[in-house]
Amino acid sequence: MKLILDTNIIISALIRDSITRRLIISMNIPLYYPEAGLREIFSHKKLILQKSGLNEKNFNIIMNRLFNYINIIPDKRMEKHIGKAKKIMKPIDSKDAIFLAAALSYEDAIIWSDDKDFEKQTFVKVVKTKEMLRHF
Repeated sequence: MKLILDTNIIISALIRDSITRRLIISMNIPLYYPEAGLREIFSHKKLILQKSGLNEKNFNIIMNRLFNYINIIPDKRMEKHIGKAKKIMKPIDSKDAIFLAAALSYEDAIIWSDDKDFEKQTFVKVVKTKEMLRHF
């Protein structure tokens, strides 16, 4: 099993030393995040700094620490799945297509997200943080 992390999971882990951050660091399951999603994280950097109280140096330290446990999925790997993912997610939330494409690029992938929009698609299983706590 491979877990594809949604941006809301990463942002949650950046904002505070939460159970989400601890799960990412302590789970013994391969974690993945699409390369294209990195732009989304950095587009929210100002808000993350404001909500977390972190300075830029500490933000970078935590970001690097988290990504020691998260594998980056190259855009190239997802290319053949992005069209299908966009078609599925267009009526739901087109910004989430990259996460669906990431999951579709692996046979046994599950999306970890607290975004209710993913529940509206039926192609890939989705788990929420509460479910992750029960299992790990």
